[in-house]
Amino acid sequence: MPRLSEVTAALDALWPPERAESWDAVGTVCGDPDAEVTRVLFAVDPVQEIADEAVALGADLIVTHHPLYLRGTTTVAAGHFKGRVVHGLIKHDIALHVAHTNADTADPGVSDALAGALDLRVTGPLVPENNLGRICELDRPETLAEFAARAAARLPATAQGIRVAGDPGMTVRRVAVSGGSGDSLFDAVRAAGMDVFLTADLRHHPVSEATQHSPLGLVDAAHWATEWPWCEQAAAQLDEISDRHGWDLRVHVSKTVTDPWSFHHTSPGAPN
Repeated sequence: MPRLSEVTAALDALWPPERAESWDAVGTVCGDPDAEVTRVLFAVDPVQEIADEAVALGADLIVTHHPLYLRGTTTVAAGHFKGRVVHGLIKHDIALHVAHTNADTADPGVSDALAGALDLRVTGPLVPENNLGRICELDRPETLAEFAARAAARLPATAQGIRVAGDPGMTVRRVAVSGGSGDSLFDAVRAAGMDVFLTADLRHHPVSEATQHSPLGLVDAAHWATEWPWCEQAAAQLDEISDRHGWDLRVHVSKTVTDPWSFHHTSPGAPN
């Protein structure tokens, strides 16, 4: 069986920590470098539900996309929910490793996994300087309504569902995708001549301005849903490494929905 230090070295080769943004917190959060690893769980969020799932699974390592302590901390006391996660992981000899913005800009990375989930053909990066986002093409043209239905059917279900801005009947051929929050990329999407941009966390004012600026279609999915496909891609990458090294790791992807929104309600009436 490989040691944790060997597995994390392989993960760092996939998603080099030096490619993470300066504000990010990636790498190993807890874990003994000399401990043996037999079972790995991939998930988006390092929350209590995922820690509990890892304990039940008998995992030795959790790999998440989102950091546990993004803004740093001065304590891991169990009186706080993040501290309780750390205490539980250490108590059960489970390591935690994070690949965040270094996985966003990897090749393949988070946006490649998102494109793959939608069965889109990737033709290049949306922002070549840092390999962020992906420019994609459909095998055949669809309407915006059909493309939104494709996203709803192929991404994990969440309370938010899929929100769409634009003419439902417009023709879609070229699509830009970016896993996670993407409304800072509108200029790059327009410059690339895209018909539709699929991302998450779109805010009112940027969307309002974008729809006035051009007929660009916008498809807004839940943040968690746009990044979950990366877990499957990353697990497959580690499986291949395990086979190559003869590690015989058992690699799992959590299907626990950790999107924080729990339900959606549509008002039947107009505002007063």
